[in-house]
Amino acid sequence: MAKGKATSELNIAIIHPDLGIGGAERLIVDAAVELASHGHKVHIFAAHHDKNRCFEETISGTFPVTVYGSFLPRHVFYRLHALCAYLRCLFVAFCMLFLWPSFDVIIADQVSVVIPILKLKRSAKIVFYCHFPDLLLAQHTTFLRKLYRIPIDYVEEVTTGMADLILVNSNFTASTFANTFIHLNAKGIRPAVLYPAVNVDQFKEPSSFKLNFLSINRFERKKNIELAISAFAMLHSPEASLTIAGGFDIRLKENVEYLEELKALAEREGVSNRIRFITSCSTTERNALLSECLCVIYTPKDEHFGIVPVEAMAAYKPVIACNSGGPLESVKNDETGFLCDPIPEEFSSAMAKFIKDPKEAERMGREARKHVVDSFSTHTFGQSLNRYIVDIHRGKED
Repeated sequence: MAKGKATSELNIAIIHPDLGIGGAERLIVDAAVELASHGHKVHIFAAHHDKNRCFEETISGTFPVTVYGSFLPRHVFYRLHALCAYLRCLFVAFCMLFLWPSFDVIIADQVSVVIPILKLKRSAKIVFYCHFPDLLLAQHTTFLRKLYRIPIDYVEEVTTGMADLILVNSNFTASTFANTFIHLNAKGIRPAVLYPAVNVDQFKEPSSFKLNFLSINRFERKKNIELAISAFAMLHSPEASLTIAGGFDIRLKENVEYLEELKALAEREGVSNRIRFITSCSTTERNALLSECLCVIYTPKDEHFGIVPVEAMAAYKPVIACNSGGPLESVKNDETGFLCDPIPEEFSSAMAKFIKDPKEAERMGREARKHVVDSFSTHTFGQSLNRYIVDIHRGKED
């Protein structure tokens, strides 16, 4: 049911590399659902969509999902990931260009190289959602890597600047965008901030909880999950447990290797019998984990935004997170959780406070829920996104 007839029904396409399970995918799905609820026709195009490992909305029929190029490689002998991602997304963009009629607005994210192709559909306005500059995520550790990245980094900045509207997920990312894309900033190109959101209605106030700490992240080294294990080991609290859950793709070498590294660390720390690992849990399973935990441990440093803390707070749970990046904008220190230096001692100290006084976790959890409802609900996100889309289609720019 639409939330009210849109000012004008628009045909909107969204192009995304891989409709798996992660923060970027959650935002894309939320965008599609919200735009559809505002009366627009929404169609997602992707290079990969595993119906056994995806968000339920992508297979529920709310909007169509079309896949092109799933046969193309993700890497060449575990190298050239960025180049392969570019080629896969370009293939999707060319298929959209030649096989589909014109769209009013096209939303792209993660891979900006598709923008000049999409702009060949002259009637369409292009919106690019920049989760974080890719050149800062890539490794530039060797001479060959630096050489390989030079044209890719250049193309990223040039093509990003070709979008009719650029959105970012936090003020932290907006600042990073300005400092990274210096030429775009010099031209006066400024991104607008559109915070990701959560559907608060999916979370009910829990009636009970266990002395269980919960970490939810993709199994990637940049997520720094070993911090949660080391901090938990320092608790020396035999009644407490730790659950580590998150997106896991057996096709990705890093996912497989990192999971084994974390299990080995738990063994060395002597806490493997009190740590449970869950790979690629469904939304229902994740919500159940949130409902029964004491609090959520969020370990990435300088995270661009981080949807997990917001989901946790929506589920009436306080969050212990690093005092950098997106959590500085989403978590209220000492009110909805604790912001700590990314060291085991500080995280463990914060965890110990909730072990000592679980009622404090409950109080903070209620405050956290109110905070998310006020600032990060899908309703707020949908209203803001719809306004951006309608305005850019009309040719208005702030």
